[in-house]
Amino acid sequence: MGTLRNILYIALALVSFFILDRVLSEAVNPYILQIIIYSGINIILAVSLNLINGFTGQFSIGHAGFMAIGAYCSAALTFYLGPSILSVSFLPAMVTKWIVFILALLTGGGMAAIAGILVGIPSLRLKGDYLAIVTLGFGEIIRVVILNINAVGGARGFADIPGYTTLFWVLAGATLTVVVIRNLMNSTHGRAFLSVREDEVAAEAMGINTTYYKVTAFVIGAFFAGLAGGLLAHYLLYLHTNSFTFMKSIEIIIMVVLGGMGSITGSIIAAIILTLLPEVLRPVKEYRLVIYSALLVVMMLTRPSGLFGSREFSWKWLKTKFIRKSVPAS
Repeated sequence: MGTLRNILYIALALVSFFILDRVLSEAVNPYILQIIIYSGINIILAVSLNLINGFTGQFSIGHAGFMAIGAYCSAALTFYLGPSILSVSFLPAMVTKWIVFILALLTGGGMAAIAGILVGIPSLRLKGDYLAIVTLGFGEIIRVVILNINAVGGARGFADIPGYTTLFWVLAGATLTVVVIRNLMNSTHGRAFLSVREDEVAAEAMGINTTYYKVTAFVIGAFFAGLAGGLLAHYLLYLHTNSFTFMKSIEIIIMVVLGGMGSITGSIIAAIILTLLPEVLRPVKEYRLVIYSALLVVMMLTRPSGLFGSREFSWKWLKTKFIRKSVPAS
């Protein structure tokens, strides 16, 4: 019964996303639709990094590197192999494109996950600033390596990428990321992630394999970062390593910190806010960066734990905040 109910929920969500995609594509200004898509991609990035930085207590600032791997690997698959698959497939063209796109996203996410293993295992003995330096170096190494691969454009950039990304795929990817990480954190594995964050020595004394959970956090976080990179690549139709610099990683970290380290709800809201804020401030473009920075400083001074801290949105939490409980008369 539970499996059937989950299948129905998935089918209902996919149908809803498909209808929403069709409606908004026709009714909404392309500029607004673009912001919505960017918001969805940023949600995937923020929630996935929160698993590493917020829930497991590591300090990674190389998330843009994982994103770049996913973007270039998925784009290379659809660019080089996509036309061949489309020419020999006996399925309808639209279905074949969906299959190629899903394979490309999974390939990009898988390659990013492998990179997560490669960066996670050597960094197990490092913590705090030292781990941050290693992940930063990893992100820059990835960017420089891509610059020297002619097959993906090198310094010229990778052009003519098929435009497969739509609002449907972004909503599906964001929902998948949130559901997977939320269910993971509500399981026994989630308690292990939190124990590593709170006290790694005590966690080891209780028999928790901290090495396994730290690497797992990197692998899962990197996979979804690669997924976000694949979606971005097939939306922009052009890739350049300037989109995956150190500053991109900092933007994602700001989303995690602003929303709350250890709060999926906070990461979602912060990703939306920080995607919208630069656009809202566009009329005062001369002072946009100053206002943007000042708002972040004020936010950190007034809410140092972030918008949600480590809490999550729920109806029970909403009732305790906004609905006064009735007290029985004595």
